[in-house]
Amino acid sequence: MKRAAEPSRWRRLARRLSRLTLGAFVALLAALLVLRVLDPPTTAFMLQRRLDAWRGDERRFSLRQQWVALEHIDPALQLAVVASEDQKFPRHSGFDVEAIADAVEDRFEGRSSRGASTLTQQVAKNLFLWPGQSFLRKGLEAGLTVLLELLWPKRRILEVYLNVAEFGDGVYGVEAACRASFGKSARHVTAEEAALLAAVLPAPKKRSVRQPSEVVKARAAWVVDQARALGPRWLDDVR
Repeated sequence: MKRAAEPSRWRRLARRLSRLTLGAFVALLAALLVLRVLDPPTTAFMLQRRLDAWRGDERRFSLRQQWVALEHIDPALQLAVVASEDQKFPRHSGFDVEAIADAVEDRFEGRSSRGASTLTQQVAKNLFLWPGQSFLRKGLEAGLTVLLELLWPKRRILEVYLNVAEFGDGVYGVEAACRASFGKSARHVTAEEAALLAAVLPAPKKRSVRQPSEVVKARAAWVVDQARALGPRWLDDVR
């Protein structure tokens, strides 16, 4: 009798796990649909930074972020970030396959790689996940990226990215970054200032806009060139 009962116990466990998985998926879909129209009050990365500050007893730490709608962000700044981080953003469906292939080749040959994460992947990671390069996190990131591209318009993905990306320790979003670095809103930055902001994105805790190193200056000059090559209408199809 005990042997006969064992399969039934496993079936019950499997059914419970299936219900939990389905429930979690439905909850995630609901959250993504809500965040399509409502601005997220925080992100997983911001919460992690607050936790790190609390653990380290950083009494002077102050997280800065101020949400602004996409139409209140200078087009030059939008273009600079896309030119720096994801030039194929208006065209791809969440993944830059060519960049991924190049990154894999670089790693196999022992070369350092800039990475291949699109803006959509970075939004997924920032909102819901944690830093790191584990297969689990990458798998979750890929699944979230697919859902974001299915459920959100490109315009919303860009808007959220510009408002949650880290531009310095404790500085999140372009509005807080512009006010901290230039004393002005994201609506009034110049193309050169926009390029400086975009230049720190690969390593915001190591690079500074207010005191740019030669590396940052060179990166900013490259961003300016890339933005000019893409042209001022490159984001016109982002809807």
